[in-house]
Amino acid sequence: MSESTLLWSAAALLVVVVVLPYLLRFRRRIHKDRERKQEATRLGIDRPIAQFPYVDPLRCIGCAACVDACPEGDVLGVVGGTAVVVNGLRCVGHAHCEEACPVGAIEVGLGDLKSRQDVPLLDDDFQTTTPGIYVAGELGGLALVKNAVQQGREAICKIARRARETGGGEADPSLLDVAIVGAGPAGLSAALTAVTEGLTYAVIEKEESLGGSLLHYPRRKMVLTQPVELPPWGRLNREEYQKEKLLELFELLVTQSGLHIEFGASVTSIIRDNGVFTLRTSVGESRSRFVLLALGRRGSPRKLGVPGEELPKVMYRLMDAESYRDQRILVVGGGDSAAEAAIGLARQPSNEVTLSYRKEKLVRLKKKNLDTIEGLIAKGRIWPALSSNLVKIEPDKVLLRLNDDHIVEAANDYVFIFAGGVPPFAFLRGLGIRFGGDPEESGVTV
Repeated sequence: MSESTLLWSAAALLVVVVVLPYLLRFRRRIHKDRERKQEATRLGIDRPIAQFPYVDPLRCIGCAACVDACPEGDVLGVVGGTAVVVNGLRCVGHAHCEEACPVGAIEVGLGDLKSRQDVPLLDDDFQTTTPGIYVAGELGGLALVKNAVQQGREAICKIARRARETGGGEADPSLLDVAIVGAGPAGLSAALTAVTEGLTYAVIEKEESLGGSLLHYPRRKMVLTQPVELPPWGRLNREEYQKEKLLELFELLVTQSGLHIEFGASVTSIIRDNGVFTLRTSVGESRSRFVLLALGRRGSPRKLGVPGEELPKVMYRLMDAESYRDQRILVVGGGDSAAEAAIGLARQPSNEVTLSYRKEKLVRLKKKNLDTIEGLIAKGRIWPALSSNLVKIEPDKVLLRLNDDHIVEAANDYVFIFAGGVPPFAFLRGLGIRFGGDPEESGVTV
């Protein structure tokens, strides 16, 4: 056999053993991603909600490195040789896809905010359209403790620079440099930075303890942080912390830094007069030159407005699943809060758990939650009532309408509703703060 024949044979073997299987796998993946994209478009889950991976199609080479890097599993796919967003609802802002892209074609952010009616318009300094009022953290649209901490720190640095440029606070010792509303990760980071910047400040928190939205997480919930600096304490190195451990670290920070936080104080109004803001709260008032809103987006729980929702067995938050045993429980919702509640309740002895969701698939869950809940469904620990709506709650039962308009009754002891919250957007608009899509003249001058 000639040498050339041997070379061609080796090349053919290489194609059969290596190249052909790769091409077949790649073709199947492309076909699957195309089907996923079509389904996502039909379900309306491919559109931006909060943070989002934006792909530059002119730079993307379709290598799928971003798809493989995403811990949530199906946020991205490759369709037509280009990476596309398949399930935008599942993006939680890890930004691993951005780091994995070899050509820098992905940026995780909020994109063009001019049409986002759920995000206040901010300049590069985190200042809103009402001069002197700034926003940091979850209210600005980005998830993750890491983002909240960074924004709180950066916003106060901008405020400190502005305060030094304008001066004017020395003549009135009762006038603070900045009032920080909220004591979650953004507010805490902001307060610590205010101390290092030498600013006079007040931290106003409506809850009785610090933590913001974290306070309402279920017991022992893992909180996604990503490594982040919390000066002057140091670096949080782990990707996740148990809720209680993270709150302990925050409490230690407050104690060591000597921060003063006014707990149990709800802000009722913010009035600006001659460049000075007066914040009236449920316990008093503060005056400051600048205001930083470090509020959460959830606000008060959103209610469904169904008959019987006022019954004492109806709740909008689950703090401790272990308190419920041998109960018949309905969980309403399709997000991670509902899934985590259903999972926790289904793991308790003798509970019968039903999960009601209005859509035909659970499309908004983190991959870890989706995998867990599918396992519990397969074991019969959770009954999935998909394409259903809660229509009535009675003392000993609930009524659900299925997608075929059939009404079913189920014996019931407790109902947990996770329909999101009513964000404080009306309050912000009352301060003259505009959102994407708002007309220029909207809002009230304060």
